[in-house]
Amino acid sequence: MMRFKVWRSGKGGKDGTYVNYEVRASPGMSVLDALFAIHEKNDDSLAFRYSCRGAVCGSCAMTVNREPRLACRTQALGLEKLKPSGLRSFEGLEKKADWDRSSEILIEPLPNMPILKDLVVDMTGFYEHYRKVKPWMEMLEDAKTYSRMTPLEMSKVEKYANCILCACCNGACPVCEKNARYLGPAALSWSLRFVDDGRVPDRKERLSLVEQDDGVPGCEFVYNCVKVCPKNVAPAKAIRTLKSYIEKGR
Repeated sequence: MMRFKVWRSGKGGKDGTYVNYEVRASPGMSVLDALFAIHEKNDDSLAFRYSCRGAVCGSCAMTVNREPRLACRTQALGLEKLKPSGLRSFEGLEKKADWDRSSEILIEPLPNMPILKDLVVDMTGFYEHYRKVKPWMEMLEDAKTYSRMTPLEMSKVEKYANCILCACCNGACPVCEKNARYLGPAALSWSLRFVDDGRVPDRKERLSLVEQDDGVPGCEFVYNCVKVCPKNVAPAKAIRTLKSYIEKGR
């Protein structure tokens, strides 16, 4: 049996507490599978998000043992022996819980976003910031079709297009905690995906969207975002590249 210490919110997502659940773990069981077991056998009022169950949609992002992770791809067995990623700590990531890493798995909602219920957070602000960087292609008025990309051109942006908008990076970012206006690692990574796309006609305009204080200059390069990204997007690298473009006026 494995013990899961799960954050349960109070009314309005506030004043919650931790509840312990015992789950009979088996090889191959993910943290998401364990939450299903708790929901089915212990408490059907437990709230959490999920969709694809294949690490593609990003819906099941939550904090597991004080690190933002996708619950569907995080194996329950052996988690207590997994070496920590070495994230720089901040208040939102270090909730005061009486937790024994050697015998318990700690499950909490993502930091830096309002809690709706239990492990479900309000992603409204996250998506608002995402939309601010214009994460879409706009066709030129005189263009009849989109131009094609060579494999080399595609390789330049593919890394950042792999972002699944799970918000693990934003949840691990200390800047997002202290500045709710900061666009965040995910949005800035998507900005570079289009800035570096040779088919984009308004490159300078897109750079102007992220050069304000709450954009690229707001990053402190803590690199927590790089350590938690489940798709190896490396948002900090994207932000450094954007910074170099802005400084060169490109």
